[in-house]
Amino acid sequence: MKEFENQNAKKPTVDELLKEIRVLKRKLALSETNLERVRKVNIVQDRVESILNESLKKELQFFKLILENTNNILLLFDFDGRFAYASNAFLTDAGIANFGLVNGSHYRDVLEPLISEEILGRFSAAVESAVDQKNTVFIEEQMTIGSKGPTRTFTIQITPMTDDKGKSTGILALFNDITEINKALETAKRANLAKSEFLANMSHEIRTPLNAIIGMTTIGKSAADTERKDYCFTRIEGASNHLLGVINDILDMSKIEANKLELSPMEFDFESMLRRVVNVINFRVDEKQQRLTVHIDNNIPKNLIGDDQRLAQVITNLLSNAVKFTPEEGFISLKTRFSGEEKDICTIQFEVTDTGIGISTEQQSRLFTSFQQAESSTARKFGGTGLGLAISKSIVEMMGGRIWVESEPGKGSAFAFTVQVKRGMEKSADPCENISWDNIRILAIDDDPDVLLFFEEIMLRFGARCDAAKNGEDALTLIEKSGPYHVYFIDWKMHGMDGIQLTKEIKTRESDSGSVVIMISAADWNTIEEDAKKAGVDKFLPKPLFPSAIADLISEVLGTKQQRAETAQDTPVSFAGSRILLAEDVEINREIVLALLEPMLLKIDCAENGEEVFRMFSESQDKYDMIFMDVQMPKMDGYEATRAIRALDNPKARTIPIIAMTANVFREDIEKCLEAGMNSHIGKPLDFDEVIGTLEKYL
Repeated sequence: MKEFENQNAKKPTVDELLKEIRVLKRKLALSETNLERVRKVNIVQDRVESILNESLKKELQFFKLILENTNNILLLFDFDGRFAYASNAFLTDAGIANFGLVNGSHYRDVLEPLISEEILGRFSAAVESAVDQKNTVFIEEQMTIGSKGPTRTFTIQITPMTDDKGKSTGILALFNDITEINKALETAKRANLAKSEFLANMSHEIRTPLNAIIGMTTIGKSAADTERKDYCFTRIEGASNHLLGVINDILDMSKIEANKLELSPMEFDFESMLRRVVNVINFRVDEKQQRLTVHIDNNIPKNLIGDDQRLAQVITNLLSNAVKFTPEEGFISLKTRFSGEEKDICTIQFEVTDTGIGISTEQQSRLFTSFQQAESSTARKFGGTGLGLAISKSIVEMMGGRIWVESEPGKGSAFAFTVQVKRGMEKSADPCENISWDNIRILAIDDDPDVLLFFEEIMLRFGARCDAAKNGEDALTLIEKSGPYHVYFIDWKMHGMDGIQLTKEIKTRESDSGSVVIMISAADWNTIEEDAKKAGVDKFLPKPLFPSAIADLISEVLGTKQQRAETAQDTPVSFAGSRILLAEDVEINREIVLALLEPMLLKIDCAENGEEVFRMFSESQDKYDMIFMDVQMPKMDGYEATRAIRALDNPKARTIPIIAMTANVFREDIEKCLEAGMNSHIGKPLDFDEVIGTLEKYL
């Protein structure tokens, strides 16, 4: 039956077979397309994996570079505390050639020979604490890693590392070096402390002279006799000058910190500058009965170009400190030395030495720092602002030099500094050009060998013959052997025979007709003047000695120079017939100016503000010969008033001298006055000599 059925089954036709073949071809083509797609996907996947691997490789290399070049120490341990990584900073400090030498070693075995046992114990405890708490632990340690490394301060951050499931996998230890940060913080703390101490000291330095001024004013008002009042005025003057010095120091320091301190170079006489400095501090030297000598190198040019005011400020500061810290009857010297010259630029060295209390090495490190002193407590014995040396250092460096100190406690101090100044013009001839120096015989008698040496150098420069004796006995011996001298320079205070006794001996010799000059401090002058003249003393020469003073005196005693009238300096300056206009809004300041100028026979009109001075001048332009102009005034200030006057359509308005008289004394303030049309500037508080000099210049 089945065979029958099979025989009767329908066989596929050719079309059906062709159709089936076409279907199979389509399926085959589709399969080939899918295979191509799979192949392309595989290629893309391979490329993506390659890019990801390259990116991961670059990232790993980047992070490796960071870890290898970081200055911080980074250590990585596995969960058992064995080394898995160490940064190059650690390997270098520890002296380990490569990481392979410690890889897999326990951190205690590696660190034990490198750090102290106590620090290793605290580090291990921190690691255990971080693992137990599963949290970061911080510790701070000061340590030396290895035997050759420096001691540094680290904050150590210890962090347990976990995987995505929270399972502990290792420990990270990061050592952050905070040594420099700590130093900076310590420096800032010291600076803040120093400024706090400075403010406390300033309160003392300002209140002390103010107390003296107020107290002596009260006493002077109630005093009945003139002598008592004069005493009070003297004390008020001294306290006022001290207060002005404190204020000037503060102002100078503020200019330095604002980079506004500038130099004003001009030609000046070197010796005259030193004499001004000595005149300022001499009274304090005399008060403490100290000895001050000044030595000027003969090679230093007479005239120099530089800021002599600032240079004098540095020298004054050093000498004032020497006087302050040197006990009574101590010795102070100022020596100058010519250190060389290049293209007309001279290097001058100054040295101030004293026999004072001395300065320790630790104190010296703070000397030239702002707001700090060797002795900084408010109960300190010697006082002062603590700014003088810092200001001096800034000035010296602006002049192309440097300043330093050499000292030991109890053995005195030596402050030295150099400056560079330009050689000036040689203007004047020999001060005693009419003297035949080679025929003059000079004898100097002093028990100070430095004074005798200085004398011999001066006479050598003049071309005169000078002999020296260290006491009266040696001097008389020289006179007996060599005959009389033309001029005798004799120190008053000498061991054995003093200056007056020696003068009597010299004057009793009939064959001697020389002039005797006593060398003496100004404070002692009045003490011995009468006895000295009775003994035959011809002249007095104040100490410390200066070449020009010696030359002038020789010229005077030898009669080659016209004698000045003794009363010449006592003749008051007169400006009779002149009238000035004073613009000042503060009544007491007007009173001061009027009182100062009253002896000079000037006629003075006053204006209390800028508008008033402009009106008064506009109404009577030919009436006034000069205007003293305050700057800070109500309604119209001094700058506006000056510009308004200069703008008037009148020749007198453009030519009348207008002088700023103001407490604004910074360089930019002076320049602002000049730009407004003023001719000159006088600072407050008023310097009487400066006022007179200005009047003489413009009237």
